[in-house]
Amino acid sequence: MSSWLGGLGSGLGQSLGQVGGSLASLTGQISNFTKDMLMEGTEEVEAELPNARRKELEALHAILRSENERLKKLCTDLEEKHEASELQIKQQSMSYRNQLQQKEVEISHLKARQTALQDQLWKPQSAAQSVSSGAGGVPATTASSSFGYGASRASAFHDDDMDFGDMISSQREINRLSNEVSRLESEVDHWRHIAQTSKAQGSDSSDQSEICKLQNIIKELKRNRSQEIDNHQHEMSVLQNAHQQKLAEITRRHREELSDYEERIEELENLLQQGGSGIAVTDHSKIQEMQKTIQVLQTEKLESTKKIEDLEDKIKNISKQLYSAENDRDVLRKEQERLNLENRQILEECESLKLECSQLQPSALKQSDSVSGKERVLPRSTSVEEVVRLQQALSDAENEIKRLSNLNQDNNLAEDNLKLKMHVQALEKENSLLNQEKEELQTSFLKLNNEYEVIKSTSARDMDLDSELRDLRLNLEAKEQELNQSIAEKEILIAELEELDKQNQEATKHMILVKDQLSKQQNEGDNVISKLKEDLNDEKKRVHQLEDDKMNITKELDIQKEKLIQSELVLNDIHLTKQKLEDKVEDLVDQLNKSHMQNLNIQKENLELQEHIKQKEEELSRVRGELTQSPSQDSNSNFKDDLLKEREAEVRHLKQNLSEIEQLNENLKKVAFDLKTENEKLTLACEDVRHQLEESIAGNSQISLEKNAVVEALKMEKGQLEAELCQAEKRLLEEANKYEQTIEELSHARNLSTSALQLEHECLIKLNQEKDLEIVELKKNIEQMDTDHKETKGILSCSLEEQKQLTQLVNEKEVFIEKLKGRNLELQEELDKYTQALRKNEILRQTIEEKDRSLGSMKEENNHLKEELERLREQQSRAAPVAEPKTLDSITELESEVLQLNITKDNLEKEIKHHQKVIEDQNQSRIQLLQSLQEQKKEMDEFKYQHEQMSVTHTQLFLEKDEEIKNLQKTIEQIKTQLHEERRDVQTENSDIFQETKVQGLNIENGSEKHDLSKAETERLVKGIKERELEIKLLNEKNISLTKQIDQLSKDEVGKLTQIIQQKDLEIQALHARISSASYTQDVVYLQQQLQAFAMEREQVLAVLSEKTRENSQLKTEYHRMMDIVAAKESALNKLQDENKKLSTRFESSGQDMFRETVQNLSRIIREKDIEIDALSQKCQTLLTVLQTSNTDNEVGAVNSNQFEELLQERDKLKQQVKKMEEWKQQVMTTVQNMQHESAQLQEELHQLQAQVLVDSDNNSKLQVDYTGLIQSYEQNETKLKNFGQELAQVQHSIGQLCNTKDLLLGKLDIISPQLPSGPSLSSQSAESLGTVKSDVSSDSSKQEIEELRKSLQEKDATIRTLQENNHRLSDSIAATSELERKEHEQTDSEIKQLKEKQDVLQKSLKEKDLLIKAKSDQLLSLNENLINKVNENELLRQAVTNLKERILILEMDICKLKGENEKIVETSRGKESEYQALQETNAKFSMMLREKEFECHSLKEKALAFEQLLKEKEQGKTGELNQLLNAVKSMQEKTIIFQQERDQVMLALKQKQMENTAVQNEVQHLRDKELRLNQELERLRNHLLESEDSYTREALAAEDREAKLRKKVTVLEEKLVSSSNAMESASHQASLQVESLQEQLNVVSRQRDETALQLSVSQEQVKQYALSLSNLQMVLEHFQQEEKAMYSTELEKHKQLVAEWKKKAENLEGQLVSLQERLDEANAALDSASRLTEQLDLKEEQIEELKKQNELRQEMLDDVQKKLMNLVNSTEGKVDKVLMRNLFIGHFHTPKNQRQEVLRLMGSILGIKKEEMEQLLNEDRGSVTRWMTGWLGGGSKSVPNTPLRPNQQSLLNSSFSELFVKFLETESHPSIPPPKLSVHDMKPLDSPGRRKLDTSVPESFKDTTESRSGRRTDVNPFLAPRSAAVPLINPAGLGPGGPGHLLLKPISDVLPTFTPLPVLPDNSAGVVLKDLLKQ
Repeated sequence: MSSWLGGLGSGLGQSLGQVGGSLASLTGQISNFTKDMLMEGTEEVEAELPNARRKELEALHAILRSENERLKKLCTDLEEKHEASELQIKQQSMSYRNQLQQKEVEISHLKARQTALQDQLWKPQSAAQSVSSGAGGVPATTASSSFGYGASRASAFHDDDMDFGDMISSQREINRLSNEVSRLESEVDHWRHIAQTSKAQGSDSSDQSEICKLQNIIKELKRNRSQEIDNHQHEMSVLQNAHQQKLAEITRRHREELSDYEERIEELENLLQQGGSGIAVTDHSKIQEMQKTIQVLQTEKLESTKKIEDLEDKIKNISKQLYSAENDRDVLRKEQERLNLENRQILEECESLKLECSQLQPSALKQSDSVSGKERVLPRSTSVEEVVRLQQALSDAENEIKRLSNLNQDNNLAEDNLKLKMHVQALEKENSLLNQEKEELQTSFLKLNNEYEVIKSTSARDMDLDSELRDLRLNLEAKEQELNQSIAEKEILIAELEELDKQNQEATKHMILVKDQLSKQQNEGDNVISKLKEDLNDEKKRVHQLEDDKMNITKELDIQKEKLIQSELVLNDIHLTKQKLEDKVEDLVDQLNKSHMQNLNIQKENLELQEHIKQKEEELSRVRGELTQSPSQDSNSNFKDDLLKEREAEVRHLKQNLSEIEQLNENLKKVAFDLKTENEKLTLACEDVRHQLEESIAGNSQISLEKNAVVEALKMEKGQLEAELCQAEKRLLEEANKYEQTIEELSHARNLSTSALQLEHECLIKLNQEKDLEIVELKKNIEQMDTDHKETKGILSCSLEEQKQLTQLVNEKEVFIEKLKGRNLELQEELDKYTQALRKNEILRQTIEEKDRSLGSMKEENNHLKEELERLREQQSRAAPVAEPKTLDSITELESEVLQLNITKDNLEKEIKHHQKVIEDQNQSRIQLLQSLQEQKKEMDEFKYQHEQMSVTHTQLFLEKDEEIKNLQKTIEQIKTQLHEERRDVQTENSDIFQETKVQGLNIENGSEKHDLSKAETERLVKGIKERELEIKLLNEKNISLTKQIDQLSKDEVGKLTQIIQQKDLEIQALHARISSASYTQDVVYLQQQLQAFAMEREQVLAVLSEKTRENSQLKTEYHRMMDIVAAKESALNKLQDENKKLSTRFESSGQDMFRETVQNLSRIIREKDIEIDALSQKCQTLLTVLQTSNTDNEVGAVNSNQFEELLQERDKLKQQVKKMEEWKQQVMTTVQNMQHESAQLQEELHQLQAQVLVDSDNNSKLQVDYTGLIQSYEQNETKLKNFGQELAQVQHSIGQLCNTKDLLLGKLDIISPQLPSGPSLSSQSAESLGTVKSDVSSDSSKQEIEELRKSLQEKDATIRTLQENNHRLSDSIAATSELERKEHEQTDSEIKQLKEKQDVLQKSLKEKDLLIKAKSDQLLSLNENLINKVNENELLRQAVTNLKERILILEMDICKLKGENEKIVETSRGKESEYQALQETNAKFSMMLREKEFECHSLKEKALAFEQLLKEKEQGKTGELNQLLNAVKSMQEKTIIFQQERDQVMLALKQKQMENTAVQNEVQHLRDKELRLNQELERLRNHLLESEDSYTREALAAEDREAKLRKKVTVLEEKLVSSSNAMESASHQASLQVESLQEQLNVVSRQRDETALQLSVSQEQVKQYALSLSNLQMVLEHFQQEEKAMYSTELEKHKQLVAEWKKKAENLEGQLVSLQERLDEANAALDSASRLTEQLDLKEEQIEELKKQNELRQEMLDDVQKKLMNLVNSTEGKVDKVLMRNLFIGHFHTPKNQRQEVLRLMGSILGIKKEEMEQLLNEDRGSVTRWMTGWLGGGSKSVPNTPLRPNQQSLLNSSFSELFVKFLETESHPSIPPPKLSVHDMKPLDSPGRRKLDTSVPESFKDTTESRSGRRTDVNPFLAPRSAAVPLINPAGLGPGGPGHLLLKPISDVLPTFTPLPVLPDNSAGVVLKDLLKQ
């Protein structure tokens, strides 16, 4: 309660302080207003308002109205929330009250039970009072003590508040009361027993005073309880009232603010209406005021929203403070107890820790220095220098550390640096853990080292933050470089594309020109010309082949470029892996150094432990000396021997521990030596790697030599080809010369046919000129081709060399990586060994500490034994005068006691050993649990990694599929367009020979354009792949960060398993959908079955989970049932009150109480027996005196008969007492037997509990089995997924095959188009040669053409001979030739028909392929839709599985709780077993005591018989037996002394037992504390191990991934190399074959030429005869030429149209390229802008949060200022400052007469006089001042309340008045009213920069006055400074929403009641402050 009220007080104090602070901002607003007023005085009045301004103001007014409505709605919502919170508070208070009522009911029940027990007490006490008279009663100290305990507990109970802690305390109170009830019941039994004995004896009596005391105590307890309940109820009511008052105040404030806002809104509306009526008259000042009011409203709107949020936050804070205050109270109590214990331990261990501090501080400093040094170390990455540096590092580690500290960071090693830092952090954690263990062993050292650890952690954090910032910067720079590289590559690719386009255009133009020239040549052909045409055709074919070769070479070049890029990427990856491995090696070296340092530390600790052991040995020797010096050597010899033996055994144990530690040190040295040897091996491995590098360089040089040889061979072949071409050209020139000679001879011979000969001559000249031109052009082409060929071959050779070098480098790097991996594994194993050795050392330390503790306990026992020996000596000294001859008996008794004590000590030692074994078993079980947990976490990490891999692979597959689909669509469109174009070409083809060449040219163009398209596609794909690779890198980085977060969040592991399973289901379903086509029906069925199986498995899993929940609920119910049974048994045992069976009942709380009660009962019995023995001894003494007196009186014969009768009566009484003793003994025996039975029953219950624990463990094992089953099912799902991935690969393969078929079809189409035949040619009678030529050209191969040419030559020879023989048979030969021509035409027609049929078949197959492609695309679309559906379903399933996993988590938590409770029950049962064993031992001792007492009773009986005999003998008159009686009496006295000694011994033994019990309890508590500390250490070690294992597994998995990727890349490169080499071989083989075929063709042509030359010589002789036939043939030729020219012109036009179309298409494509590039640039720019925007957004959000905080502070300040202002207004309402009025009055007279009215108006406005009244007064009395004076002075006492200046009431002020006002302010006097005090937080001190600026504006005299007036320094206390200093008139920073202003011209009632003057020096006539204002 007090803490809660304190919290309220502190909150109120803070709020009041904020109120004071916010005055400064408000005064700033007032000063701003005054400044605005002064500015208005200087401005001129505007006549009219513009309409646009009015519209803007109206719009603003509407917006403000809507905002006010929204705020009203918000207020209503908040009120509703407030009501709901009140209802919740009421419900909570109701529940608290119900709990209070329940507690009151329980208290009343306990009170009723207490009264019943008191009644039961009353009954036996009253009975005892009635029966007994004079016997001593038993003191009731126990009752008083118990009631005092209850009272103290009640007072403790009174301090608590009603919370969950109160529930716990009330439950404890109930348990305590039940314990008190049971104790009272035992007292009732005791009183009952006393009443019975008193009834039998009639000698006991009870004290009424004790009963009265008990009754008074009970009444006091009742009063205390009632007072406590009342106090609790009162506190609850006070809390509720305070909460309700707070809420009421908040609502009241809110409503007041709302009413203020509504009033302001109404005023604004009125102002608007007035402004609307008088727009023409309104001033510019009103517009400004309206704007200010709008701004104020907006700020108030923001403030109201913030206030609403503040209200909600305050409610939450109040509730949090309540809970935290109550929790803090409990925590402080616990901490008090713990601090008391720690203070004791600190006092004991301070001296030892001083030495250790001095030793440990330098070592800690060294560790921190080493850590900081290692964090600075970041190596440089250069390939050759790194190898050298590794060797140096391995040779000497310390020099490496010094050298590496000087090296700078490198940009390429950001990721490696992160890993280094992770290692350093892990090592720091290990160091901190070692320090913490030392601290836990030495509790006081914690306090000394805490500050050092805090400083170290902060420095480490700062270093980590700096390193992270550097890494982020490096990553940014690397990303920017990558972007620049990609942009540069893109530009290079675009330039290459443009160059290729230009080359293609030039080639196409060149081909068109060549075709035109060839067509002209073929028009003017002859037999001679036809042969030249054939040669030219061969050359053209060669040219085409060379062009194709060039295209293939360019393709190969592109492929090689791609391979080069890939190989560069591979090299980069290899470099990265190499650097990472080298960094790992360095880390391992650092770890080795650290392990060496740890070994040194361990050796130091071992030396310290040896010194400690020496000290212990010295202490042992001292103890031995003390034992030897002790006087009682003979009696205690056995005890000393035992002690010596124990000490020797301890010394042996310590020596064994020392030997073990030495062995561990030797092992560590061996491990260090092994590490050195391994370092040497690493150096050897590095040298091997260097040798391999040199070998690889030599191999590369050999390969380059081989390539050069190949290139030279190719150059030789090229030279041979060029020589052959030159020879062919020379032959052609020679033939041409020969033909010219023949033509000249013919012209000379044939003068008759001059016209024909001239025509022929001109034609031949033209032909010769054309041939020369063609030959020149062909030479140029051949030279260009040769240069191109050389360039391509050089490029190919370079690329092949680079590829081979790359492959060799890749292989070398792989070997190096594998070696480094092996080295890593070895170093990690060594690290594990070191960690194990450290653990063993820690265990040895713990054992040594335990030995020290046992030594201390032994010392305490020695002290106890010494004290006991002293006591025994004192007893001996006391007993010596009583019985001197009996010292030997006492010595024997003491020896027996010592033996008993030794036996008890041995028993206790056995118990301690048993407890230690139990603790060791528990530790082993904990270790096993830890191992199982670690295994499970490892499995979870593996699953996580597999899931990430699968997600990455799936994303890659999807991207690849998308790209393949896009490519297929593009290729389909291209095929369609090509088909359409080819159909057009087929339709437009004519039946001429010359068309074939054009078709070929077109096809070549198409091929080149297709090639260009495919190139563009490949380049696009390359760009896409690069972008994807960048995205993949980013995703990998994100995945790394996510995995770190996952490691931190161990709770999310189960949820992630569910996500993995859901993703597997998704993938399975996606694969199902993909293979659901018609061709895969069987697979679909199989996959559906698998889906059903998976659904069944999921249902089974759900069923298993439900079964587990049921089992858990059953276990809970069984556990509760068992607890109920235990409680019932306890209650049943409590009810057995009659025969003291309560020793076995208090299973949890009251075992020690029952033990005490039994001891008390037995001690009472012994005391009663002692009393009886004393009575008997007294009686015996009286008898002796009687006998002696009788002897002295010489009356031997006449003994008094009365004395004998008394003796007989006493004998009878003694017999009765003996009987009672026997009965009591029987009762005790029965109670002991009952105890044994109950102990047996309790043991049975213990066995049952153990069986339950076993059942729980079985259930847990079942749960684990189910978990393993789930994991197996998950693995099966993974295998199925892999199968589906294989099926996917098959599908991809099929798609690739389809693409190959498509390419084949396209190739076939390209082949078909040049083979299309020409139509039938025109026939004529004498065109034999032309017909033969047409038929020859239509054939397929060149050999057939040669054979047909030979046939035609033979036919020509025959015709020439026939012409020579007979000219008459010409007509017959013409007829024969016409028939032959017809046959040939029919053959060509049939061939054309066959080709057309083939073309139709191919077109049909193409259509079928198109349909297939369409079907496949439709299937893909349907599969995508199915995928989407499956994804949606799987998301639902994911949600279900997450819910189930959450349930599983809850159930696992419940199981863990049940396990903990079971373990607690087992521990309690063990404790009870030990207690019961102790009780059984005490019972056995008491039974021994009872037997001794029985023996005493028997002896007394014998004495009584002897007395009887003596009496009889006395009666007979014998006197000798009286002497015997005297002897018997003496023996009885001796026995009584012995019995007293035995009693003392028993009491001592009981005390010792109690002491031992307390010592054992202390030890048990100490062991428990130790267990808690060990548990904490175990948890820490667990977390550390898990983190380290996670990091190791991640690194190993990442390395494996890199290995796999590298291997894949290497295999791909090898395959590409093989394919490229095969292609090269095939190309070279084809080229050699072509060269051979060309050489054969050249030989054939030369033979034909020789033959034709012979024929020409024959024909020249016969030409003369055939002049007529030549003239006819020339006529026919001219006719043919005209027709062919017409055909060619039409074809040329068509070709020109096609070229124009292609050009348009090329332009369109270029435009598309440009647009795509623009889009790319825009996208890149958008990405950059988006990244900038995100950064700006983050900055803005931070700024917004800061501004929100500032706004909240300002709001609080405003609220406080408003409150204070309201108080000030209320206090000073209706008052006017005398000084102000005096100054105004004086200023009125100082002003010129023209402007005095303005002063009067200002005074009237201050006094609240209306404007109209002022004007009337001024009109009435303009000249006289008397009435104004009287009115002014008369109204001075009764001042009118100040009202604010309304805008319509405000008078205009001229500049002259502003000057007057300056003078008035200069002459102002000192302030009369003290200023409001402000808080420190919300107000700047006077020395702050804001204040100093103000002070500069105020003169020095004023500063002096303020300082003198305040009486203190300005910088010490700003609160007590005057208003002019603390609250500035001018706001320096322009705070507040109104902007800059002045206090003095604000409305007075709104801000301050009075103006405080500003004193100014008379020198400053115009005033510095106001001049500055006017300037602004």
